[in-house]
Amino acid sequence: MIYITRRERFNAAHRLFRPDYSDDQNMEIFGKCSNPNWHGHNYTLFVTLKGEVKPETGFLANLKDLSTIIRREITDKLDHKNMNLEVDFMMGKLASTENLAISIWEVLNEPVKQLGASLHCIKIEETENNYVEYYGQ
Repeated sequence: MIYITRRERFNAAHRLFRPDYSDDQNMEIFGKCSNPNWHGHNYTLFVTLKGEVKPETGFLANLKDLSTIIRREITDKLDHKNMNLEVDFMMGKLASTENLAISIWEVLNEPVKQLGASLHCIKIEETENNYVEYYGQ
């Protein structure tokens, strides 16, 4: 078993809030991240695949193909967008980094299988101090 990782970057805005809570309740739970005027981050996304090296190519998967899939399915939809309002796979979800990682896994799982690999981990760095890793169910 071998693991390979592709890194991509995107910038996106979001707001952590529950519409059924008052602004005061949201501020108490989510702090500055519940600002009604949104806030943004420069995210770094790491997509790690696992599987066996193909003898004919020496690759687990072609990283150029993986990059194309990530950009088409994920970063083109997120970059310079508002996660709460403009990103189809985040609609109706609280826009936390945890939920973002799970959603990205759900979107990439099938396209990655078509590369002959399996998803191992979605890692998202939200800030230099905070990141999330998701390894599937």
